[in-house]
Amino acid sequence: MMEEIKKAILEFAETSKKSKFYFKDLEKAVQARIPEAKMRDIKKAATELVNEEKLIYFSTGSTTMYGLKGRGITEDQ
Repeated sequence: MMEEIKKAILEFAETSKKSKFYFKDLEKAVQARIPEAKMRDIKKAATELVNEEKLIYFSTGSTTMYGLKGRGITEDQ
């Protein structure tokens, strides 16, 4: 199930009009495709994608957002 969740997150990130998004946006997108996905599993999958360097964290100072690595303006570019 974790691979399905990761795939859903990446597909959402690639097709989203925005280059950065909140965790709640990821959660909604995954649960639309995989209704039985739990918040904890989605968070774990997102963290794994960050560790695999497919997603990146983006800090706005007050909150942390996620972004697809190499898309949009990010801190590491």
